[in-house]
Amino acid sequence: MMAIALPMDALVVDDERVNRLVAGKMLAKLGFTVAEAEGGAAALDLLDKRRVSLVLLDISMPGLSGEDVCRAIRERWGREIKVVAYTAHSMPDEKKRFQECGFDNLLVKPINIGRLVAALAEIGIDCGSA
Repeated sequence: MMAIALPMDALVVDDERVNRLVAGKMLAKLGFTVAEAEGGAAALDLLDKRRVSLVLLDISMPGLSGEDVCRAIRERWGREIKVVAYTAHSMPDEKKRFQECGFDNLLVKPINIGRLVAALAEIGIDCGSA
């Protein structure tokens, strides 16, 4: 798999403000320009106006779930956008379901920068030695 070079734009989608801030700061430290959305509908609206290379997407949100949003992203933009599930759900059946929705990878909360870098590397995004 060919590595995608930075700089890149990322979107962090989570209904919890603190989670968006933490993930956003980690991505910014890695060289991403970061946008935030507090829910699925807001994320899709933002993506209609501004394309990003990566979406870090919470699964459990009111309204549209992360799974719904991932399916919508795949329907509208195919595999053009990398989508990483960002969740506390990590049972084997849940992981399989997320893959079937079209997620590129899974990052289990709480996250740290090392696991974030590893998850991105697995999908071809090289964050260097950060």
